[in-house]
Amino acid sequence: MSVKLAVVNVPFAGAKGGICMDSTKYSRGEVARVVRRYTIELAKHGFIGASTDVPGPDVGTTAWHMDIMHDTYRSLYGSRDIDSSGCVTGKSAKSGGINGRPESTGLGVYFMARDVANKKSLEPLRKKHNIAKGLVNKTVICQGFGNVGYWAAKFLKRDGAKITGVVERDGSIYSEAGIDPEKLRDYILENRGVKGFPDCQYFPDEEVFYKECDILIPAALEQAINIHNADRIKAKCIVEGSNGGTTQSADEILNSKNILTVPDILANAAGVTCSYFEWLKNLDHRTPGR
Repeated sequence: MSVKLAVVNVPFAGAKGGICMDSTKYSRGEVARVVRRYTIELAKHGFIGASTDVPGPDVGTTAWHMDIMHDTYRSLYGSRDIDSSGCVTGKSAKSGGINGRPESTGLGVYFMARDVANKKSLEPLRKKHNIAKGLVNKTVICQGFGNVGYWAAKFLKRDGAKITGVVERDGSIYSEAGIDPEKLRDYILENRGVKGFPDCQYFPDEEVFYKECDILIPAALEQAINIHNADRIKAKCIVEGSNGGTTQSADEILNSKNILTVPDILANAAGVTCSYFEWLKNLDHRTPGR
């Protein structure tokens, strides 16, 4: 995170923290109470605040979770801390968030893929890695279809790319004809997985991760591409949507296979950049543009 923030010139530091629990096994009310207690514990030790440490959403969290943290902190310190709204980012717009934050990380991944495919100055790079110009009919496989994977897939499809595969917790699906990101997201929200999604070949494991494609987007957990599976990757370009998606040993293998990797410190930096704008909005106490 520290290196990523330096790359995009955002004056934050870097840290990771969270709650170790499978939220799918608990009710919405139970998750809300856990998040509130977590925020109270952070506050008790001085570990949260606009000028101290500003949490943002990551794996398994949404604007709903950040709204709860924001509400809890303001309940404790709102009367004494004029900048209390800046205690977290990734909030909903009605709670002091900023429009565009939910899709920002995936949008940044799309921008990186688009630049690799289209930017004139990167033509030598495309030739070196045998990447054809343009996004039209480029095949894309996403590992993870949460906030990052979904939005990246949506924007890439809008530009003419074809989403041929998706890897999720309950297995993976593949379709040469292409997968509609909107329909798949609705299906996952309703069925909590990709199994049974129509007109697709289903695999109970991550088999689709190793199928041929033009662009591979690891958008799940860290070390998804490692020394044990890097030799099976058949993509021409990897755009890292997750943090630490590729290990150092795997990177050496990918380089030997002439696979281009756009690293996480650039590829997924749009989310924290947007969080910075939200934080500034909260400190300014005015609507941007006024």
